[in-house]
Amino acid sequence: MSQPLARRPLLRRPRGARAATTLLTGALLLIAAQSAPAGADSPVAPSASAARSASAAPSAVQVNQLGYLPDGPKRATVVSTSTTALPWRLRDAAGRTAASGTTTVRGADAASGQSAHLVDFSSYQGTGTGYTLTVDGRTSHPFDLRANLYDGLRADAMSFFYQQRSGIPIDASLAGAAYARPAGHLGVAPNQGDTAVPCVSGVCDYVRDVRGGWYDAGDQGKYVVNGGLAVWQLVNSFERAKRAGHAAALGDSTLRVPERGNGIPDVLDEARWELEFLMRMQIPEGKPRAGMAFHKVHDAAWTGLPTRPEQDAEPRELHAPSTAATLNLAAAAAQCARVYAPYDAAFAARCLDSARRAWAAARANPDVLAPASDSTGGGAYDDSEVGDEFYWAAAELYATTGEARYRDAVTSSKYHTASDVFDPVGFSWQATGPLGRLVLATVPNGLPAADLARVRASVVSAADAHLNTMAGQGYAVPLPADGYVWGSNGQVANNGTVLAVAYELTKQRRYRTGALETLDYLLGRNALGQSYVTGYGERASQNQHHRFWAHQYDASLPNPPAGSIAGGANSGLQDPVAQEKLPGCAPAACYIDDIGSYSTNEVAINWNAPLAWLAAFAAERG
Repeated sequence: MSQPLARRPLLRRPRGARAATTLLTGALLLIAAQSAPAGADSPVAPSASAARSASAAPSAVQVNQLGYLPDGPKRATVVSTSTTALPWRLRDAAGRTAASGTTTVRGADAASGQSAHLVDFSSYQGTGTGYTLTVDGRTSHPFDLRANLYDGLRADAMSFFYQQRSGIPIDASLAGAAYARPAGHLGVAPNQGDTAVPCVSGVCDYVRDVRGGWYDAGDQGKYVVNGGLAVWQLVNSFERAKRAGHAAALGDSTLRVPERGNGIPDVLDEARWELEFLMRMQIPEGKPRAGMAFHKVHDAAWTGLPTRPEQDAEPRELHAPSTAATLNLAAAAAQCARVYAPYDAAFAARCLDSARRAWAAARANPDVLAPASDSTGGGAYDDSEVGDEFYWAAAELYATTGEARYRDAVTSSKYHTASDVFDPVGFSWQATGPLGRLVLATVPNGLPAADLARVRASVVSAADAHLNTMAGQGYAVPLPADGYVWGSNGQVANNGTVLAVAYELTKQRRYRTGALETLDYLLGRNALGQSYVTGYGERASQNQHHRFWAHQYDASLPNPPAGSIAGGANSGLQDPVAQEKLPGCAPAACYIDDIGSYSTNEVAINWNAPLAWLAAFAAERG
């Protein structure tokens, strides 16, 4: 596999893991609890199929369990060892045959360890609910065919971020009664933060107000490098929709956020909650390393499951600033300055000032790296190479200001001309070079025509590589067989966004087809027949690793809300539950819907962000 500039994104980060002294005990309890199904009062009702084995049946028909768009691709995967084509039949809800044909034999699929056939019923243009596909005596889960298929997921995937907010009560009228809770981490007992948080020993001699933002994942830490990527993706989703003429779908009063009705697009209201936090993490003028951003804030020790945010009694600590965090702030704030300008000029100006100061501070401190050892109470989020963050931040600052100093930083970066910036496994918080290319390819700027054409061609070439990967698989996943790492679903979704941007640049339908088939994988057309998105599909994940959405652990607490995506298959098996339940799994089958399996089943803002991005893209009509 090619390695971008001699490195691969390292994605194995146990963000939600507890301290080693409590991990084994908790995991054993969770394994014991696995046999107890969620109660009937669960906000996300468990389906009868949810308790089936993690292994796919010897013969199965795997579909997108939500459904398919009438004008989009409609393909399914059949698990079968037959070496000859098999007849298939599409039936509507009344059992009438709507279409029929024969499968295409695909054969061995390396990632799943299965033998596959493909069914393609894309030519069928009918609409309705409750369709099923039958092949070789097996019938798929039911699914819909309708143009508004992704409208609900677009809203729910965005609602995830509201419900992950720190420092604000979660309102029952917006989130539902089961998810309502008091504000967390506002210094109200037993909380000890985040309004006056001290640094870890030796980092600073003052306290900072770092309230707000989004809890990162299943834990209640807040990390600038992950927050920077996730907020960038939400704002980028709106900016792309605006270019495509579909901004109204993410406009004011379209999402369940408390700011709805204020005249500002709701997705920008949601993103601002995180942007304000990121700017609070910036070291103020007059202090050592002013302009840099603290890397993260979280508990001094890992909390157990469950721990409601407002009941977290652990002290909170600011961790040393890093160049990577500072450049994430610079990139996200520069993007903010451009996108928010038509709606709130004062906030946009504040973002640009923050971005400029962060850029200058990073240039003055270019090699302040977060250590891998800083993982007590929160993930380390270490990164030994920050040239890609410099490139991304420079690209955003140049796209916003047009200034020569930022253009020169772009064009002098090795990430601007390297042929292998787009890794097959995809971009991540640790590999941000592709984000610079995506910005420059889509946001008007002053690059010479030949340079701009080369940047755009690199995006299309990356999309073609993903399509080639998909074409060689039984499940059409834009991920190589050795790419099932921690958070693989986020990587799949990120690669889906590259396909969608290629469609924007070329208007060639094969790229839209690839982006939509990415959602097929996430919603059930995969080795396990598992929809990884809570509330979407007959067999959907509902026990993701989370300290408040912890129904499997405590029946008084809810399952994750609809629209929450699980981390996904991870061949590393880096938690006790996965190690005990999934030995010998094929890479694409290394997943279990158990709250204790944080290495396969955690939620995270940087995985929900590309899901929301793709859902908004897929929901566009016309």
